[in-house]
Amino acid sequence: MLHLHGYPRECILWWQLRRWLVLAIAMARFYMQKGTYKGLYKTIQKTLKFFQTFAVLEVVHCAVGIVRTSVLVTGVQVSSRIFMVWFITHSIKQIQNEESVILYLVVWTVTEITRYSFYTFNLLNHLPYFIKWARYNFFIILYPVGVAGELLTIYAALPYVKKTGIFSLRLPNKYNVSFDYYYFLIIVMASYIPLFPQLYFHMLWQRRKVLHGEVTVEKDD
Repeated sequence: MLHLHGYPRECILWWQLRRWLVLAIAMARFYMQKGTYKGLYKTIQKTLKFFQTFAVLEVVHCAVGIVRTSVLVTGVQVSSRIFMVWFITHSIKQIQNEESVILYLVVWTVTEITRYSFYTFNLLNHLPYFIKWARYNFFIILYPVGVAGELLTIYAALPYVKKTGIFSLRLPNKYNVSFDYYYFLIIVMASYIPLFPQLYFHMLWQRRKVLHGEVTVEKDD
């Protein structure tokens, strides 16, 4: 395993933190100016899509040791977010003002600011206890709320998907293959049932180890 130390690693972690801070500031500024979340997604969508698409690099960062976390867990998280951004919220514009969209965006933003603050200060060997505490406590509420936001967004998209047939492939066609995006989304929603508890209880296990002093140096997941 290759482990990168020093300046390049600090720059990468700072860039990851900075991109979520930029998004948080943009969302806060919009709400303060408009007094509503209506139109928020349209305003930040370019920034969100750019940042979230390039989040695939996070999987590489995990693989080479820049961030000490599970490649599998990061891969699942990144792919699910890219799916939510491009194949749900971007593609089905009728749902972009749904409260559930704002819900998962806020949760993602708070979660990632907390996570990369933890990584950055930990790398600098100057980790404030509050950031450590936040890293292993905020998720208790944020994870279920974020999942609820994602599921409600997909659910809101279902009528439009069924009506328009977006991303579906009907027979007959030259490939002799059919695909129904509507039922695919239902399967995606059902997949949260086995996947979410595994990730959630894994974080609870990490929390117990770190905050209750069962280990001195934790692996950050």
